[in-house]
Amino acid sequence: MKRLVVLGGGESGVGTAILGKKENFDVFLSDRGAIKDKYKAMLEEHGITYEENQHTEELILNADIVMKSPGIPKKAALIQKLKEQGTSVISEIEFASRYTDAKIIAITGSNGKTTTTSLMYHILKQAGLNVGLGGNIGTSFALLVATQKYDYYVLEISSFQLDDIETFRPDVAILLNITPDHLDEYDYSFDKYAQSKFKITENQSENDYFIYNLDDPKTVDMIGGINVRANQNPFSMRDANQNSYANNEFFFVNDSDGGLKMRIDELSLIGTHNISNSLAAATAANILKVRKESIKKSLMDFKSVEHRLEPVLTIGGIDFINDSKATNVNAAYFALESMKNPTVWIVGGKDKGNDYEELLPFVKKKVHSIVCLGLDNHKIIEFFSPYISTIVETNNMKDCVEQANKLANKGDTVLLSPACASFDLFNGYEDRGDQFKEEVRKL
Repeated sequence: MKRLVVLGGGESGVGTAILGKKENFDVFLSDRGAIKDKYKAMLEEHGITYEENQHTEELILNADIVMKSPGIPKKAALIQKLKEQGTSVISEIEFASRYTDAKIIAITGSNGKTTTTSLMYHILKQAGLNVGLGGNIGTSFALLVATQKYDYYVLEISSFQLDDIETFRPDVAILLNITPDHLDEYDYSFDKYAQSKFKITENQSENDYFIYNLDDPKTVDMIGGINVRANQNPFSMRDANQNSYANNEFFFVNDSDGGLKMRIDELSLIGTHNISNSLAAATAANILKVRKESIKKSLMDFKSVEHRLEPVLTIGGIDFINDSKATNVNAAYFALESMKNPTVWIVGGKDKGNDYEELLPFVKKKVHSIVCLGLDNHKIIEFFSPYISTIVETNNMKDCVEQANKLANKGDTVLLSPACASFDLFNGYEDRGDQFKEEVRKL
């Protein structure tokens, strides 16, 4: 019996352990921190041995195969030891993909993954297909493979999950964009991070499809040096010669049988970046032979993702918007770009090597006050104080929302779009967004 050791007792770890048990592995799960009660209950229900608050090396180094959760750094000493002794260290998506022959639509990119993945799932579900949603969103892919029988999987995939693949091969891969993010994990090399994103297509064959954004400079810069065997389907908002193209007025996905055409104002998602995301999803749906009318209807009635440019309330003529999912500069860029009114911007958290330069044009034009929400805000204050006269610091959500409300005038927008990770003050971006909504409701 082969020994599978799972490192990390969160969603992906527990899903892998359950699938491993089902596939007759001798499974052991180890987490250096505490495991949540809900996950412990799942492990116990399936009779899986586990430990928490420690990694016992002799129980780990004897593994035939190790699944490491995406949150564990590649540089961790234990991972280095495993690799030195030649043990295969893989990600959950790699492990799960070995036990399903369903069609896989995999979506990666620095920004827009969750929205595009949710939209893709919505389109396929509305079209009546037997489809599961997982990966970096909702339920782990491994748990779905262990417990469900879907014909299609739509997966949101991070660069960390792609780093540890060996044979993972999606039928349709979508690369939305590549902007600097998580560079601390890639030796501060943008190229290394970009190569990681391109791993989504490395095992694809000429029977598969690779959809990518022709307007994204880094993608275009890199693609020449990558051996892409899959059918390439670029989409663009600049090059009208592409089959998948949108401008400010119309949206097209052209093919040999008439294609799909609709007006931009019919799309349910707002903002230029979301037209691009919609284009990617529509291109994939068309490849999968979903009826044009069905794609169109789904693009029109899709409800946006929680914590992503989510309108909360309008109080005293002030709009409050929750974009807590904007954990990097590029995501905040899209949020600021889509602001129509004078803005009070809530920013800050755990900095990931941020460069705020690209936000300056929007900040100068649209933002009149900044509310910092974080334990260490010096970088934000230093960078923006020459341009914004009102910058206040807060270290909890209650003060933050009260300060923002005081600074806003009727007709303004208060935008929570932090451009940073949330782990200095919160349990995650969802917790940050939920607290924001709760404090706004108390105003």
